[in-house]
Amino acid sequence: MLKRPKVFSWPEFKRFSKLNSPAKIQDFIGVMPMNFKITYRSPLMVLKRNKSYCIEGAVLAAAILWYHDQKPLVFVLETVAHDYDHVLALFRKNGRWGAISKTNHPVLRYREPIYKSVRELALSYFHEYFLNDGEKTMRGYSEPIDLRKFGEDWLTSKKSIKYIDNALAKSKHHKILDRGMIRGLRPADKIEIQATKTTRWKK
Repeated sequence: MLKRPKVFSWPEFKRFSKLNSPAKIQDFIGVMPMNFKITYRSPLMVLKRNKSYCIEGAVLAAAILWYHDQKPLVFVLETVAHDYDHVLALFRKNGRWGAISKTNHPVLRYREPIYKSVRELALSYFHEYFLNDGEKTMRGYSEPIDLRKFGEDWLTSKKSIKYIDNALAKSKHHKILDRGMIRGLRPADKIEIQATKTTRWKK
């Protein structure tokens, strides 16, 4: 059983008690309004503002997993320089990996815990990671980071927790394509591109 931070006794974190499965956490993260600014707020500040950006949603999900005695793990899907990386919370169930995701689109979302490895899970996102011109942009993924390495301040800080994003950028990354594979990539179909333009939250 993991040691839980004392701050989880704060009133703001009481709602975590009912979010006792990854699916419930995903539902909670999913209905939270989208933060359209790239910010790095702590879980406490996200709860107070009731909106989150992708990394904020992932870190909040990791915090809830920690509350329920699971490791607070996050990792990042790496893309080309002209696209945006995507941060997710990781969890394990019966020895298999799954992921919790905050996104405004019908892709790059929750993954059921059916994957034998983090690599296998990461690869499941490859074909839906593309730009509006159909270019497939995912190039790799990072090793998971256990957020307990940062102590407990990231849970409640009023300051930016961008250091988590920086740590993800500096962590070991695994490439999934070589140059030959990249040259041979087929663009996504027009119908796929059109389908991904649906959004849950409007700016």
